[in-house]
Amino acid sequence: MMRELQLLIKPASCACDMACRYCFYKDEAAGRAVSDRGKMRKETMRIVIDKALAAAQTCVFGFQGGEPTLAGLPFFQDVVAYAQERKSPGQEVAFTLQTNGLGLDEAWFRFLKENRFLVGLSLDGVRRSHDGNRPDHRGEGTFSRVFGAAQRLQEAGIPFHVLCVLNAQTAPRIGAIYRFFGRKGFLHQQYIPCLDPLEERRGEEPFSLTPQMYGEALQELFDLWFADVTAGRPVYLRQFENYVAMLRGGRPEACSMYGKCSMQNVIESDGTVYPCDFYALDAYEMGNICDPEVDFETFWKLAEEGGHPFFREPARRDDRCGSCRWYPLCRGGCRRDCFAQDGGQKNYYCEAYQQFFARSIGRLEMLAGRVRG
Repeated sequence: MMRELQLLIKPASCACDMACRYCFYKDEAAGRAVSDRGKMRKETMRIVIDKALAAAQTCVFGFQGGEPTLAGLPFFQDVVAYAQERKSPGQEVAFTLQTNGLGLDEAWFRFLKENRFLVGLSLDGVRRSHDGNRPDHRGEGTFSRVFGAAQRLQEAGIPFHVLCVLNAQTAPRIGAIYRFFGRKGFLHQQYIPCLDPLEERRGEEPFSLTPQMYGEALQELFDLWFADVTAGRPVYLRQFENYVAMLRGGRPEACSMYGKCSMQNVIESDGTVYPCDFYALDAYEMGNICDPEVDFETFWKLAEEGGHPFFREPARRDDRCGSCRWYPLCRGGCRRDCFAQDGGQKNYYCEAYQQFFARSIGRLEMLAGRVRG
């Protein structure tokens, strides 16, 4: 039995009540033979739960989309009740939800608090940068509604992170965004590099994050975060916290920091399993969890033994990684950021990372050497 199993479940498939201009999952789904798999059936979710509990001592059921709340609160109530009923004494279950916040109401807030969900709330900074890329289907801005959801999560004492996509609109305003989050008490933050559409030339979209933008945003964020941390202001910024943990000998949380692709257990609403959220494509299907012949051990073995095309070269990144001083921290970045060039492989953001680490390594090492407290 595995010690821990983490799942990324899409109970509403790619359906969403927003029309985000940079949505990578909408782009992926459009390239599949069947893009929208509909709402997950209760029977499918129960198979997921049963097979997860049979595989691991601790099971983390994470829900993403599209927009997962479109599956409805009764669906989630059944998930929690069934998982609690089926787990063995000593087994642990935990729940996470990544949401745009539009569908959250008082009943949702009560449910999330009672069942100790960790929430990731997508909020692209201040009104101008958020509304520029995250309108609803009527083309209207959603900042006020999402910000209101953040305030209610805060008031209710529900643990949450704000998830800000770094793109051409947010990166140049990153200082204002970081300070805004701080003023509002949103102290758990994640900044996620925007993905360009699959198979398209990088940097061509109005929202595209260029290497220069990313490098400058990383440096400004780190300067601000370091000043807060050393002044005793408790801001948690996931990427930098992971670098500090790695310098202390710990394992990073984010798969882009592992140094190789690992099995992420992405489960579409019909039970189809993919290895990675960024590669939920027909060519990378690993099977269907509803198939009596497969379980999570099956998928783990396929990943570990290279028995699936996605895992043939799981550690292939930038060809310069082997001689790079910063590889122990960078680990080559995310596979989606790598591309073929001149017969080799290159990471789109390599130079941005090199500049960031060269400027910041002393302060990272200083934080790593501090007594934890």
